Amino acid sequence: MTEQEILNHFQSLTVWKSGDRRAPHKPLLVLLAIGYLQNEDKRLLPYKEVDPKLEELLTEFGTPRNSSGTQYPFWRLRKDDIWEVEREDELLVNASGDVRKTDLRNKDIRAGFKPEVYEFLKEHPSAVNKICSQLLDAHFPDTIHEDIIHETGLTLGEQVVSRKERDPQFRHNVLQAYQYRCAVCDFDVRMGAKTLCIEAAHIKWHSAGGPDEVNNGIALCTLHHKLFDLGAFTLDEDRQFLVSEKVVGTDGFDLWLGRFHGDQISKPVRAVYEPSVDYIVWNHEQVFKSPGRVC
Repeated sequence: MTEQEILNHFQSLTVWKSGDRRAPHKPLLVLLAIGYLQNEDKRLLPYKEVDPKLEELLTEFGTPRNSSGTQYPFWRLRKDDIWEVEREDELLVNASGDVRKTDLRNKDIRAGFKPEVYEFLKEHPSAVNKICSQLLDAHFPDTIHEDIIHETGLTLGEQVVSRKERDPQFRHNVLQAYQYRCAVCDFDVRMGAKTLCIEAAHIKWHSAGGPDEVNNGIALCTLHHKLFDLGAFTLDEDRQFLVSEKVVGTDGFDLWLGRFHGDQISKPVRAVYEPSVDYIVWNHEQVFKSPGRVC
């Protein structure tokens, strides 16, 4: 394959879709495999080794219902022409074209980038930066990019990100609607005329097709924005603050999450700006680490 063909394969990675549901399995596996390349110069990866690491990534950065399906990207990535599965003829393929997790484990199956793809990635670090940045931008919000880079063991230089076109007025409109304060904790510090640490958070992620509209945004302080994108809390259909049962802690938990559970977030200046229930439902299903706390 030529250099451009390899880049095109990464850029056009086929990712499972059903409506606007998220499926970050393949992007996370690719990022993890590049991490192996950079740290261990390891091309073929045993499924038994990849399985727990990819499950951890899917648990933290995927949806509540998809963390156990690690066999799917490990097997299906071969169709994207960048990946190969060793001894695939020994595997039993079911009616849906997939293989069983137990089969991959028991037969100690390995998989990884094709030799020519692997060598290309080793010799072109700038292309690696571009590939990783595009995958991160296409499937995850900015707030958790650094977390994913750290957890996959990636080392990236100056990132070249090809972002989807965004409305430059989105941040201004959302912050103005919430009077430049966090809708959860009311943080509203300024330095002169500059608002500090208040961000416009997408309820339905921009990477998942969420629009740059005020009713798809909430003004949040930097900490609550990151907690929101990691699924530590969400809103219910009455726009009440709902904390995940999976989040634990002591003083920090009570200070930044626990005491807000069950409260309504601050309302924007006009009812038309209030978070849309459709976007809230998407966030609850695709980001929030359910179940929510009962009390």
